[in-house]
Amino acid sequence: MASKPIVAIIGRQNVGKSTLLNRLAGKRVAIVEDQPGTTRDRIFANVSWQGVDFILVDTGGLELGAESAIAQGVRQQAEAAVSEADAIIFLVDVMAGVVPADQEIADQLRQVSKPMVLVANKADNSRLEAEAVEFYQLGLGEPLPLSAYHGQGTSALLDRIIDLLPSPPPAEAEPEIMKMAIVGRPNVGKSTLLNALLGGPRVLVDEAPGTTRDAIDTSLDFGGQSMLLIDTAGIRRRGKRGVGVEWYSALRALRAIDRADIALLVLDATELVTAQDTHIAGYIQQAAKGIVLVINKWDLAVNKKPVEFTRYIKSQLKFVAYAPALYVSAKLGQGVKKIIPEVLQVYQERFRRLATAEVNEVIQRAAKTHILPRVGGKQLKIRYATQAEINPPTFVFFVNDTKLVHFSYQRYLENKLRRSFGFAGTPLRLVFKTGDKLC
Repeated sequence: MASKPIVAIIGRQNVGKSTLLNRLAGKRVAIVEDQPGTTRDRIFANVSWQGVDFILVDTGGLELGAESAIAQGVRQQAEAAVSEADAIIFLVDVMAGVVPADQEIADQLRQVSKPMVLVANKADNSRLEAEAVEFYQLGLGEPLPLSAYHGQGTSALLDRIIDLLPSPPPAEAEPEIMKMAIVGRPNVGKSTLLNALLGGPRVLVDEAPGTTRDAIDTSLDFGGQSMLLIDTAGIRRRGKRGVGVEWYSALRALRAIDRADIALLVLDATELVTAQDTHIAGYIQQAAKGIVLVINKWDLAVNKKPVEFTRYIKSQLKFVAYAPALYVSAKLGQGVKKIIPEVLQVYQERFRRLATAEVNEVIQRAAKTHILPRVGGKQLKIRYATQAEINPPTFVFFVNDTKLVHFSYQRYLENKLRRSFGFAGTPLRLVFKTGDKLC
């Protein structure tokens, strides 16, 4: 299972990198303000175009020559992004023209053997589009004018990007193997957990966070089921990732999630759920991977009860409330034996296939016991439902008007499916189409 290619947006401050990421991702992912230096952490977003999926990375604005700790950290982050990226977008500001910082960045990028596209942003009219030719002097090929704010030219950019990305390797017949990634913040005990699962010190373990810098694959046979365990570098909390190698590791961790079928999200029982825990869980959910919450260091938790702590965790991670939670001490080996059986159960749930009659019976009963959404004089009608795919389980609903399907009603239908059929630990995809029956 190949991981998605990575495309990094590089440029000086206030050229519109975050606006471009939001535009290409189709939603507001990065914080956008009309002042330089807003983005200090890198932001990740999944983008799909013409059947090609990739991860888009927004970096902080480069201040070449600046000596502040923040400026140095941003520069290291950008360098790490370039190192790991499969393609690069070099973003410049057509309204400002070529400035010395653009020249310096271009000099550095010419030394990198990565495919890239030069993009002249803020070309909001034909006059500014014509002025984009000035950037030929950077020596990075033809500049592509666009307006990220208005969305003009973004289709041409996406076409150019997918042309630059490496072709996916040819599909090879491989034995069925379940892939499990161990992810989480630094120093929550991921490598110790892997060693406990394997029954020996196969991975370097250290008290210093970030010891594991690349994803490490380890094969395992459990009762005849072949498994691949992927240990990853800890993903630091936002605002605390200053060293380039840690940014490099964060990208590797996201790649590991993409490669995996199931992700073990390791939490620290001695701490509250952090924003970074939520960020990682959100990426797992967005990637439609199975998830098991592993609350480690439970031997150090004082006056905490599993039932109450599970209720707290689920309240903080509502969007993955379907994830089972296990309480362990990887250091002492307590509760570790429960993890693999739980992972295998989630893996089986991802391949569960339901008969259309079963799905329709539950959905029609749900429609009768809950007020259907209405807009004006028009009310939603669910005509037909069926399971279309597995891994992850995907359900298609044929309705009279997809615009009537509110997010809250989607959640209601998902909960009904889960109560009737389970699907613990795996996200469900609900697709709504206008029509009477399958085509």
